[in-house]
Amino acid sequence: MSYSRRSFLGTTTAAVATMMVPGLAGGEEEAVRSTANSAYSPREAEVVALSALELSGAIRNKRVSCFEVMQAYLAHIDKFNPKFNAIVSMRDYSQLMEEAQLRDRELSRGEYHGWMHGFPHAVKDLADATGLLTSLGSPLFKENIALSDSIYVERIKKSGAIIIGKTNVPEFGLGSQTYNPVFGTTLNAYDGASTAGGSSGGAAVGLALKMLPVADGSDLMGSLRNPAAFNNVIGFRPTPGRVPLSGMYIEELPCNGPMGRDVRDTAMLLSTIAGYHSAAPTSLKQDTTQFAQTLESNVTGTRIGWLADFDGYLPMEEGVMDVCENGLKAFSDIGCEVEEAKLGYSMDQLWDTWLTFRHWLVLGKVGPLYRDPKMRPLLKPEAIWEAQGGLNLTADDVYQASVARSAWYKALLGAFEHYDFLVLPTAQVFPFDANTHWPREIAGKTMDTYHRWMEVVIPGTLSGCPVINVPAGFGKDGRPMGLQIMGPRHADLAVLKIAYAYEQASRWNLTHSPKFLTSS
Repeated sequence: MSYSRRSFLGTTTAAVATMMVPGLAGGEEEAVRSTANSAYSPREAEVVALSALELSGAIRNKRVSCFEVMQAYLAHIDKFNPKFNAIVSMRDYSQLMEEAQLRDRELSRGEYHGWMHGFPHAVKDLADATGLLTSLGSPLFKENIALSDSIYVERIKKSGAIIIGKTNVPEFGLGSQTYNPVFGTTLNAYDGASTAGGSSGGAAVGLALKMLPVADGSDLMGSLRNPAAFNNVIGFRPTPGRVPLSGMYIEELPCNGPMGRDVRDTAMLLSTIAGYHSAAPTSLKQDTTQFAQTLESNVTGTRIGWLADFDGYLPMEEGVMDVCENGLKAFSDIGCEVEEAKLGYSMDQLWDTWLTFRHWLVLGKVGPLYRDPKMRPLLKPEAIWEAQGGLNLTADDVYQASVARSAWYKALLGAFEHYDFLVLPTAQVFPFDANTHWPREIAGKTMDTYHRWMEVVIPGTLSGCPVINVPAGFGKDGRPMGLQIMGPRHADLAVLKIAYAYEQASRWNLTHSPKFLTSS
């Protein structure tokens, strides 16, 4: 049985079920067919244009059915994903439409799962979702079907979301450039030719092109922040432990977190995925409902410390600092006091500290593969380099890195005595050609590792503090850039509130859409 692509906004869920597929509710009619070859309507464009919170309200109040939402999003994905390659491992469309109708029947009975009831959602391909491939972007895991859900994925499902597939990542999540030999390259939402960033590149592009209402991500070296900056969306790295890590019992440098088209949607997703879990003993027991409350606040007099390029230490592509400093004006516009900040800490030492931890953590992941002579040739060069670096470490190296990290945190504590928040660029370059694996130089300075060009994100990672990317504007050729806002440890809500105030003043992500959306 085929179905119509008419819009049913304003029609009750039960009526939609009757008009579209009258026998499906009783299980006697055939499954809904794929939307792939159906026309894409303006009304479906209206559905995907709703913010996540607006969409949630429309579903709960039955102004739009879950069936229609899934129909609209799948059509939108069909239109944009073939070019941009943000969403991978897509599930069968007929099954997705059946699950959407099940959500409608549940809602008609008064069974409401949560604010994501009926949402289409794609999980980052570094996390597990039962029955779906977790490839990690590696040919070594191209048949690795997950048997259970990661902790935060389970929470997203319990909130009512329907998992439609995965979002693309770099191999093993290494490097802020989303390409891999399993699924290929994800392209930037704003020009369709540059990098999407990474490792949450598929998630960021899925948001920017409205193929997803919200997205999950993870962050070791800017993987929530960098792709958000490159695609003019929001990416929030919360305080470690805010969102539990599955299978990790360490003081977390890697971190799970939310992404959204705007700050309110991002905070709402955080309220879903955050919270203590007994399998993650370092996870935080603080109240998660705080992130679902209003973000309105009076920020007049808030003290902002501008870290810029760390007094010339970090090389920046021409134009990056101009965009960031122009974006910085929005803080003054909302009554904040902005001044240049100096931390008095050796950034060279911070980089050495980072390399130690990075080698150590990556070796833990890929070490068994590196040691297997049959597996090693299938690893990307960057993974091999990290593993070799890890094998050269001693226990004392890791201990001394911990001492140095503690000193860095002490320097930040001193800074937070003078400033409420610290702000710095999210990236040192604008999105670059997607055919380039990584920039070899910036402003005439050679990059000595595959991730040296991302050095601006490691102060946030090593701090253990919450850091959010907010859009800062665009370079002269239309490529996006972002700012990082860092707050004291555990001040996640305060960071979201200042980010929201900044967003309302700057409006880069609220009023600037990719040309591919506006021209379609």
